[in-house]
Amino acid sequence: VDRRLAPYGLVLKAGRWYLVAGPGPRTYRVDQILALTVTDEDAEIPAGFDLAAHWRASQRDFHDRLHQDEAVVRISPRGAARLTGAAARALAENGVREADGWTRATLPVEGPDHAHATLLALGAEVEVLAPDGLRARVAATVRTLAARYG
Repeated sequence: VDRRLAPYGLVLKAGRWYLVAGPGPRTYRVDQILALTVTDEDAEIPAGFDLAAHWRASQRDFHDRLHQDEAVVRISPRGAARLTGAAARALAENGVREADGWTRATLPVEGPDHAHATLLALGAEVEVLAPDGLRARVAATVRTLAARYG
């Protein structure tokens, strides 16, 4: 796709560069740009445009679109400390501490496969309560592992 862009700024996140450009503005991964022609045209950044504020808002929007499913969990303090991003925010904002020190929360997840892998990585520090399909899938994986290592 060919596009004529007016660059507003560059952002470095997790070792990747992103170009924020108009019209829009929109965000483009720099390593995905296959060819580039520089023109003599001046790029006009809209009055009041704040690159940092735009980046924060676009990251929130991206994660909101990315996390279309939810998982209800109980999680230990050790497991909670390992959460990052949207899951960590959801735990901090909506988690309910239980008498045993664990926290019950509804966490946003990308989908069943991602939730399965992410929650299994927490090992015994998490218990999946819902949805039933995810709970059953995690339980089946744990049974397979127990049989393999038993």
